[in-house]
Amino acid sequence: MYVAVKGGERAIDNAHAWLAEERRGDASVPELSVAQIREQMTLAVNRVMAEGSLYDPDLAALAIKQARGDLIEAVFLIRAYRTTLPRFGASRPMDTGTMACDRRVSATFKDAPGGQVLGPTFDYTHRLLDFKLAADGEVSPAPEVADAKPSKDTPHIMEFLDREGLMQRDTDSKTPPRDLTREPLELPATRDLRLQALTRGDEGFVLGMAYSTQRGYARNHAFVAELRIGKVAVEMDIPELGFAIEIGEVELTECETVNQFAGSKTEPPQFTRGYGLVFGMSERKAISMALVDRALRWEELGEDNLGAPAQDAEFVLYHADNIQATGFLEHIKLPHYVDFQSELELIRKLRREATAAAQDVAREAAE
Repeated sequence: MYVAVKGGERAIDNAHAWLAEERRGDASVPELSVAQIREQMTLAVNRVMAEGSLYDPDLAALAIKQARGDLIEAVFLIRAYRTTLPRFGASRPMDTGTMACDRRVSATFKDAPGGQVLGPTFDYTHRLLDFKLAADGEVSPAPEVADAKPSKDTPHIMEFLDREGLMQRDTDSKTPPRDLTREPLELPATRDLRLQALTRGDEGFVLGMAYSTQRGYARNHAFVAELRIGKVAVEMDIPELGFAIEIGEVELTECETVNQFAGSKTEPPQFTRGYGLVFGMSERKAISMALVDRALRWEELGEDNLGAPAQDAEFVLYHADNIQATGFLEHIKLPHYVDFQSELELIRKLRREATAAAQDVAREAAE
């Protein structure tokens, strides 16, 4: 018979103390500071901010330290903390056309209006381990370039396709967007809710869904019309002043993909777009988000549903959230003694009945 492990609160306290000791590691090795994590593990910090729905690099770095590098646990910590914060207003929609771009590339136009800016990227690295880093070697500073400053007010490339009437125009909804951080997801979900769910979704899951669309599970070949990374001002209307003021700025990654569209009874052949917007420098996530966004638009565009996973809004949106997934998955390691006992008794009963039936058959055969 299975019995509950004894110890209770004392055992839990000791487990927490042991966890803290494991987190610290060898005390002879200098401890990582929050500032070091924030400045040198920027991409991890950006991911935690995006999936935690809270733009605060210091808190994200602290969560990573506390979680021992487990980014999903860090996201959980950030979301839990976020629920304690008061909300005193809402900012204006951000104009990414005014982004001060550190990086801005296009895979569709070589001579993109406003120019291409490679910026800091892994794209052209050789993926060889740099053992100078293991020796704590100093990194040589980037060369000074006269025009290396972030470019401002860079027009979106999609605007130039819009002028020729080649892009399907997205209609502006008259209904204010709902807030997924305050209301549960309900289906059918409008595009604004789908985009919120994708930007908060687990990067690995969204990447897998996006990859599936490229392998034919949605028949959705996309080109990256534009990928841009930079800082955008956050403005807020102040009723007492009667105008908006800038209260800060955030770093964003924005991706717009362009996809073919054969047209419909009411629409001529044209291009359609997929869209991704993520906190921080998160290229992989933004591109993945844009691909999945476009795949989920099949119904509104009058396309056929090919039965692809990325076209199933319920499958994608309900399984993208890593905190929901983690909670449901990890709860099975907690005590389920009563449940298991009922299963155990059921199996024993079925085996007894099967054995008795077999014995009856054997007796009848012997007679």
